[in-house]
Amino acid sequence: MGTPARDPAAARPADWSGFARTLVGCAALLGIAVVVLIAMLDPYGLRAGPGRPPGPIMDANQRLSYPQIARGGRFDAAVFGTSTARLLDPAALNPAFDARFANLAVNAATPDEQIRLADLFLAHRPVRAILFGLDVTWCAADPPARTANAFPDWLYAEGAPWGVLRQVSLRSATVAVQAGLARLGLTRPRIRRDGYAVFTPPEDRYDPARARAHIRAGAVDPAARADGPDEPMPAIARLGAILDRVPAGALKLIAFMPVHAVAQGAPGTPAGWREAACKARVAAVGARRGAVVVDFRRVSPLTTSDANYWDALHYRLPVAARIVADLKAAATTGADDPDGVYRVLAHP
Repeated sequence: MGTPARDPAAARPADWSGFARTLVGCAALLGIAVVVLIAMLDPYGLRAGPGRPPGPIMDANQRLSYPQIARGGRFDAAVFGTSTARLLDPAALNPAFDARFANLAVNAATPDEQIRLADLFLAHRPVRAILFGLDVTWCAADPPARTANAFPDWLYAEGAPWGVLRQVSLRSATVAVQAGLARLGLTRPRIRRDGYAVFTPPEDRYDPARARAHIRAGAVDPAARADGPDEPMPAIARLGAILDRVPAGALKLIAFMPVHAVAQGAPGTPAGWREAACKARVAAVGARRGAVVVDFRRVSPLTTSDANYWDALHYRLPVAARIVADLKAAATTGADDPDGVYRVLAHP
């Protein structure tokens, strides 16, 4: 009597079940491997601390990259601001103020984002100096808390709870691989470990005609509506609160950054009244806390020369070097610049 024929259909459920278990198992192993890889390479510096410097800075989004600089490294001073403060080089700031600076200015950062980063920096080290580069967003009656750029609040929390799992994404896996290659010397970090990077074009590509066009495009409309000078400026109160956390003996610098004259509120206009009121409030906040407050945001030989700018907001590298030297002079002497480039609004 012959062996009964096996029904192929009867084996299919078992075969598919085994295949599914194998697939799920492989996916789980792959997921665990990715988590372990990202944790080992630590692309966002969750393990950074005063005794452990940040790793290679590979993510171009500073809101993701800079928390590890705020946590780690031997820095005892920092710059906070937007792109108008990004070109202040720690290599120049360090000898000028006898400190070890990180530049943590973030493109288009809101006051809230700057304060969150400053909070993180102050919580992880003794501080010798702190510099806030202010733009007109600090003067707003209702400044936005965030921009369209990703800002992971968990990354700014103490200890970055569950960060190993929260950072897992296709983006972080890509950044982790790039960080691994940078550690091996096979690629270069996007940003220096002190946060500094030249984001403007190379100086030898400067085109005066193109720059003039960009400057004029960024001019403030004199008839544009602005918040009234007596309306609230809540970000300034928060600036005072963060200055209260800086040690009494540390240098506290606040500087209104030198945007081109056409991007400033002209005297006699709503924007001009608002800016004047804002400067007066910042000066009062700084004076009560022993800060040096310097105003570069004024019509001067610096801000009226198109040759100093790429556009209405962003000055060239030689201007950045001058700002550092002028800040040193303002902090040392407490006197206004004889050429009118800056005024000292407050000095201890």
